[in-house]
Amino acid sequence: MWTLSGFADEISPDLDEQVRVLTELGMSQLELRGAWDTNIADFDDEQVERIARTLDGAGIAVSSIGSPIGKVPVTADLDEHVARFRRCAQVGRRLGAPYVRVFSFYPRDAHDPAADRDTVLRGMSALAAAAEQEGVVLLHENEKAIYGDVPGRCLDLVESVGSPALRLTWDPANFVQCGVRPFTEGYEMLRPHVDYIQIKDAIAATGEVVPAGKGDGEVARTVAALRADGFDGCFSLEPHLAQAHASGGFSGPELFATAHAAFTGLLREQDIPFR
Repeated sequence: MWTLSGFADEISPDLDEQVRVLTELGMSQLELRGAWDTNIADFDDEQVERIARTLDGAGIAVSSIGSPIGKVPVTADLDEHVARFRRCAQVGRRLGAPYVRVFSFYPRDAHDPAADRDTVLRGMSALAAAAEQEGVVLLHENEKAIYGDVPGRCLDLVESVGSPALRLTWDPANFVQCGVRPFTEGYEMLRPHVDYIQIKDAIAATGEVVPAGKGDGEVARTVAALRADGFDGCFSLEPHLAQAHASGGFSGPELFATAHAAFTGLLREQDIPFR
């Protein structure tokens, strides 16, 4: 049975409203990126304890920490960034999250990411080493315009770093926005390294983000292949249906429910049970 999660701050900045909508949709997990207009990396201890009490009371688990780590220029101070990662990992451990979502830095020249390959690998290796020490696993997201935004460079990252603490999360919409046909061009290459799936879709001609199955992200084909492969990970809704920006996105309660209905509809069409 597949498990659904989601970036609940796309519902509302208010944690209680996030929990209310998730509960109404029958969801028992969330991917924690923020609450009260505060990013996960900036929560103080009191906020973390408040989150823990609220989620425990609602019976909602944290599937992953949706951190901003790695979504900085490749020239950023690495020691400071690793320290910021450690705070995200500590919050994740307190909330029982096994994963921390990360990115692989913005290259100096978007047209020549390979020029910064060595620096990127040094940074990702440092983050992976810190993750091993902190007892969490990194999920690298294929975000547009970072080093690992296309399948070949995602594979390069995970193979070159070579750490059990670095795995991949698969985002079909981000691949589409980079001119990639996700399943056709990336699935076979990356599947051995994929632990987690983020659910949003996009239209290739415009880059517009749309509900799952409504764009060119080959979501239905990917779902079918994952089922055939025996995938047993988490599917995290990240709709971006009202706003999309560098630090994330927003949908609101109604559009989040629209995204949930679209993806669960695909699962029902393939007779895949979910919770």
